[in-house]
Amino acid sequence: MQSKETPLQMAVVPQSFLNKIEEKIDTLENILRDKSDQEINSQWIESVKIPKILGISQKTWQTYRDKRLIPFSQIGSKIFVKRADLEMFMQSHYIESK
Repeated sequence: MQSKETPLQMAVVPQSFLNKIEEKIDTLENILRDKSDQEINSQWIESVKIPKILGISQKTWQTYRDKRLIPFSQIGSKIFVKRADLEMFMQSHYIESK
């Protein structure tokens, strides 16, 4: 049995049309990237994971919360931190190289 292949079809379009398509694709990529960043930054992280992320002890994390150094939400005994707030905290303690 022989398989029948569909013949290759081609179309000629003006360069300006291709340029517009490329611009629209770039715009869509930027929108998706921004949306993805927003979703990531609005994610909540459980408190128990924060000391490991920051490389600090549980006691130091308690001190940070007591001093309100990083915003957090508390529901009962559960504590959560927004990823964006953690990122801002890290950025505010950033030390540039000489």
